[in-house]
Amino acid sequence: MGAWSHESFGNDTACDWAYGLDEQRDFSLVANAIQAVLDNGSDYLDSDLASEAIAAAEVLAKALGRGTQTDSYTEGVDAWVKSITAKPSQDLLSKANGALTRIMGPDSELRELWEESDDFGNWESSVKALQSAVGE
Repeated sequence: MGAWSHESFGNDTACDWAYGLDEQRDFSLVANAIQAVLDNGSDYLDSDLASEAIAAAEVLAKALGRGTQTDSYTEGVDAWVKSITAKPSQDLLSKANGALTRIMGPDSELRELWEESDDFGNWESSVKALQSAVGE
């Protein structure tokens, strides 16, 4: 899984995804990551799609001043959030919440991978905290 932590940017996929923010001046990359999970419907959800959507939700939380992770892995994201003037729409926040619910639900590879680890409880708590951060 390439993960070293249960946090939003505690895996290779999320960190790689964040490099794309440098080319953006709005939340389009964030919206695309979230929409990819929602467009998946009830089909089996790939862990990479889920990891990117969690990272995207963290970006939204940071834009609201409610980020759940601040460390060396989020330095680039933190700088990007400070550099833009755009704010997330209520619609995007609602979609992020829906994507996080989907990620924690059945037929989610990421959830299954975390269930097989000793850190499942920490991961689940982390995603729930992120849901609260982007919640309405």
